[in-house]
Amino acid sequence: MSDAYASLADVLDRLGELTGRPGRLPETLDVAGLSYRTGIPVGVVVELLSGGRAPETCLAQRVRQRLDFIRESRRRPDGKRYSLDELARIAGTSRQWLSEWRKSGMPSLEHADRLRRFFGLPAGFFTADEPEALHEALQPVLQSLEAEADPLLRLRESGLIRLAARAPQMNARQLATLADLAEMIIASERAEGTGRA
Repeated sequence: MSDAYASLADVLDRLGELTGRPGRLPETLDVAGLSYRTGIPVGVVVELLSGGRAPETCLAQRVRQRLDFIRESRRRPDGKRYSLDELARIAGTSRQWLSEWRKSGMPSLEHADRLRRFFGLPAGFFTADEPEALHEALQPVLQSLEAEADPLLRLRESGLIRLAARAPQMNARQLATLADLAEMIIASERAEGTGRA
């Protein structure tokens, strides 16, 4: 677990640099959103963002806690909580099995994965320890802040700077075709994004 804490510390240091608020990340980041995405209680997220440690939990306890977290935080379209029967149906099992899972903390991988996918949760949601889960949830935040800090970073990483360096070797028609292709990709991505919302 110490490797997970070291990786998390590196991300927290970088986030502190990018936000200009080292040591004050709980005031800067969306703590409730991080809790919602990871299944980690808000207080533990705050502790981890402050450089602290999460209480030690065994795997079974962590799995039970995350299942209960789903039940408390995810709502049906009508705003009501999912019943155990509904969660069992989603998982493809019986209510009795789900109740046993809540007691033992040991689900079958297939049933846990069905629940995870239904709720759009990241791989490892039920089993990742707290620093590992938070580290993963912070990656999009870090990428977004780095892109804001250095707008050309994504262009360099994707190889577009190298492509632009070849522009003098291309004729006007080739450059126009390349620009049209880029516009087409952007428009397609936007259309897909609006279709999902």
